[in-house]
Amino acid sequence: MVDLKLFMVLLGGKPDGRHTEQHDMFFGIAKELKDLIADFYVFWPEMRNKMHIDCWREVTQVDGYDIRIVPKDLHKQDVQLFFLNLGGYKPGDFEEYHYKMLVAASEKSKAIQSAKQTTFFKHYTFDGANSHIDDKYGIDVDDVFEIEDVLPESMKSQYTIALQLATDKREDVLHIGYLKMSKLEKGELS
Repeated sequence: MVDLKLFMVLLGGKPDGRHTEQHDMFFGIAKELKDLIADFYVFWPEMRNKMHIDCWREVTQVDGYDIRIVPKDLHKQDVQLFFLNLGGYKPGDFEEYHYKMLVAASEKSKAIQSAKQTTFFKHYTFDGANSHIDDKYGIDVDDVFEIEDVLPESMKSQYTIALQLATDKREDVLHIGYLKMSKLEKGELS
């Protein structure tokens, strides 16, 4: 049996009636990235034939934990995998910048504490435009997503994301750049 993998994908496209390209994060479990194409369209149906990938990552290690996909287990682990979307500003720039991160933590509050220690959180802020974790402002930040909660229903009903202390340290490869769905369908990842 081929091992299943966790993928983190930044989808992009310009929906009808919009003036700028829009983006959303997708998390999915599959053997290969191309196996998720149908799931992308279920996730964002109005983008059929208009969607592309801007970045993707096979998630293999986060914060010193190896990431494994295992059959569904009702046992709750001590450490969970969280996704945070930080938003921030720079003086004089008409833009909100974002930093997307994964954190291994025992609970949301600890994931948020970790996010607030990032360089992004400290440097993309100024008086009147503080950095924030999107959709929540101030101390009580609770709109952080546990990855298992945002998986497609068919995946979260079958699989669990298992975190195990890593015996080595490595960085996941970040695949950054425009990838057409037609190229992905053919197995061309660049």
